[in-house]
Amino acid sequence: MDKRVNRQITLAARPRGNPRPSDFEIVERPAPVPGDGQVLLRNVLVSLDPYNRIIMGNANSDQPALDIGDPMFGFTIAVVEASHHPAFAVGDHVATTSGWQEYAVSDGSDLRPVDPRSAPLTANLGILGMTGLTAWVGLTRIITPKPGGTLLVTAAAGAVGSAATQIGRLRGHRVVGVAGGPEKSRHLLEDLGVDAAVDYRAPDFAEQLARAVPDGIDSVYENVGASMVAALLPHLNTGAQLAVGGVMSQITETGAFEGPDRLPDLTRAVLYKDLTIRGFSVPDHFDSYPEFLAEMAPAVASGEARYAEHLVEGLDTIPHAFEDMFHGRTTGKMIARIG
Repeated sequence: MDKRVNRQITLAARPRGNPRPSDFEIVERPAPVPGDGQVLLRNVLVSLDPYNRIIMGNANSDQPALDIGDPMFGFTIAVVEASHHPAFAVGDHVATTSGWQEYAVSDGSDLRPVDPRSAPLTANLGILGMTGLTAWVGLTRIITPKPGGTLLVTAAAGAVGSAATQIGRLRGHRVVGVAGGPEKSRHLLEDLGVDAAVDYRAPDFAEQLARAVPDGIDSVYENVGASMVAALLPHLNTGAQLAVGGVMSQITETGAFEGPDRLPDLTRAVLYKDLTIRGFSVPDHFDSYPEFLAEMAPAVASGEARYAEHLVEGLDTIPHAFEDMFHGRTTGKMIARIG
């Protein structure tokens, strides 16, 4: 009889503002048993994403929240431990959505095989995973950046933002990254190879931005929202396009935004600068995955596409590591190695 224990991270409380470790509970339950046509998965890597804060509730989103006591949703890389499915063998690695837990079962419909020899497994949660796809969709399906023009990426040292900088580089754009703090600016320039970096926390942020975009901004991959967009407005060229992939600065705000009302400035700019602003939901573009991988997988394999990862060890570290994401303490894609 299989007596494996499945340790899960469940939602214990609705956050008030940024998430805290006490919003989670680690529970032990019997590991699931696969039936006919199913496989047993053992998670080895777990992705930590801002989306997890949204589904915890009390967030600035229309996404339905988890119920208290539910296991946390999450993208994972798993190993097939047992298989009653003809397409999957014991030892296969797969990308899936089995959540913040050690074991899960699947009928195979949500599994994507990954080859650990073609790229590091962690890349399949980052630049070759949903993170990279989100950036790629924004820059290829939502807007069409001007060839050779200036692409500005906000939260450029984060997971999706850093992927967007690399897609911009590979496609020949002049890439400007905006991030918080001198170390992240250094990372953007030296590690990710952007053309210019701007520190939004610096006292001379406005001057740094003006120097970084002397010919204006042709396209934006926007991850921040609120005051960031307002700062960019004077520098947007006529016909500029903005793909809105996130509003990280407002994710925990459930009421009216506190600050000056810049909506008149935005609508005026939309009209007189002929701006295009589009948001999107990446699940609507899952059929683009093969095309995305065809472009990005060779670039990752050759080292052309650069990326950073923030790895933590063990399931128990996830609640504390997730809190760090909302305090600007991490760079790149956050991943927990749990097996």
